[in-house]
Amino acid sequence: MCQLIDDESGKTLASASTQEKAFKAEVPYGGNCEAAKKIGEILGKRALAAGIERCRFDRGQFRFHGRVAEIANAAREVGLQF
Repeated sequence: MCQLIDDESGKTLASASTQEKAFKAEVPYGGNCEAAKKIGEILGKRALAAGIERCRFDRGQFRFHGRVAEIANAAREVGLQF
């Protein structure tokens, strides 16, 4: 699951998950780079639809490679700025 969260209010502004029915119908396995790319694309589109154009990317303890990088790159491709 990926989320865009407003740190000041603690509210989730947009999210995308591999557990969503529509996602599962499109991507059979959610634990690879292909799925991460699709999640980034979905999250980016939802953010833009909610009027969010810029955000900060907090990857937590995870290194910026593999699935984490795919999420970020796909969100950038649809227009979300980090």
